[in-house]
Amino acid sequence: MTTSLDLHTARRRYVTACALFWLPAGLTIAPLILLFTERGMTMAAIAGFFAAHSLTAAALELPTGGLSDVLGRRAVLAAAGLLNLTALTLQALGTTAWVLTLGMVLMGTARALSSGPAEAWYVDTVHAHAGPDAELRTGLARGGSATSAALATGTLLGGALPWLLGLGPDLGARLSGATSGLVPPLSVPLLLGAVVDIAFVLYVLAALREPPRAKATLRGVLQGIPATVVGGLRLGARDALVRRVFLSAGATGCALAALELLTPGRAAALTGASESGAVLYAVIACLGFVGSGVGSHLAPLTARLAGSGERAVLVSLGAGASGLLLLGATAVSTAPFAMVLAAGGYALVYLGIGAAAPSENELLHRRVPSAGRATALSVQSLALQLVAALSGLVVGVLPAGPLPWLLGGTALVAGAVLWIQRDPTTPSRAAKSTNSVQVVGERAS
Repeated sequence: MTTSLDLHTARRRYVTACALFWLPAGLTIAPLILLFTERGMTMAAIAGFFAAHSLTAAALELPTGGLSDVLGRRAVLAAAGLLNLTALTLQALGTTAWVLTLGMVLMGTARALSSGPAEAWYVDTVHAHAGPDAELRTGLARGGSATSAALATGTLLGGALPWLLGLGPDLGARLSGATSGLVPPLSVPLLLGAVVDIAFVLYVLAALREPPRAKATLRGVLQGIPATVVGGLRLGARDALVRRVFLSAGATGCALAALELLTPGRAAALTGASESGAVLYAVIACLGFVGSGVGSHLAPLTARLAGSGERAVLVSLGAGASGLLLLGATAVSTAPFAMVLAAGGYALVYLGIGAAAPSENELLHRRVPSAGRATALSVQSLALQLVAALSGLVVGVLPAGPLPWLLGGTALVAGAVLWIQRDPTTPSRAAKSTNSVQVVGERAS
């Protein structure tokens, strides 16, 4: 039973689940594109692989959120881990385009399945133990910090392993020769990620206990998922605070798209070569994850200093916007002072986004009942991904210089401005619509 867990145990298990799920993703960041290239794939094909991943995740985001609300958090998380395990194995060993595409599709499916269940499990557990007014921000912040730490660690380890295997007796060459080229050194981080996924699945099944649910049938699942999804979308349309959370997620998606698309080229321009630029970008990405983790860790303090969760989001997104504006202002300069300002701006963006997320999600969970919680998180994730995809297209056609950076900065400014409005502490007619989501959830189960 979930209610047998004390708050510290629930928090520790949630943090561990976050770290175990995201460590394999971090392990792929540095070697994946290089591995595809080594397998003979063109850049057009590689772009197609990543498009397959993104489109799959976006298409399944809402249905899989509803699946978690109908079948349970633990089952869906375990399925995500198994799919991720299969995807990493296919990517590590695949040599043809269709196998690699299948691997990316499965990874996108796992990403959609994982969006929300762990956090929903933690919130459900805390509410069952301490009531609906229990403090959530600290646990959510630590989960965000664990995710960032796992991604940072994985990025460094995934980049270092192939290099380390080439030192001394060149174990990487021996491994590649022994497997007839099936397992080159660049595949090793992905296979290590698959091993971590096995540990993740076993941990989820053993540790994330939850109350028994009504026995699910295929017909009930098929009927319950659309109803739960509609309930989540309806809540976002009627509840002003939930709508702000979703819009803020979209603003964050625009900012992250600008960072991820523009930083590699800026790093290559700084070092003078694409290879050294890639190494610098790996280090920068790692530092970004660390900054996000620090921001998440500071979220409770930020809320206390700001006076409320709403004002904490305003301050945090404002800080992130300032960082992007600094990056835009220094985009055409390579002077040392400008580079220092750019580094500070980069850190501000990730600190701000990391600090905003726990406060946003605590506000979201106070408005969304358990029956629609994972669906609401999926809507939030979908808003981020869709806006990021559209923003990436715009950033790609804008002229080089400050303008693409300013697009992301303007989006975060708009996201921060949303939180200047009246603090909705009293239930409004929109807030009362959460009752309809509760009914939808009961029908789904």
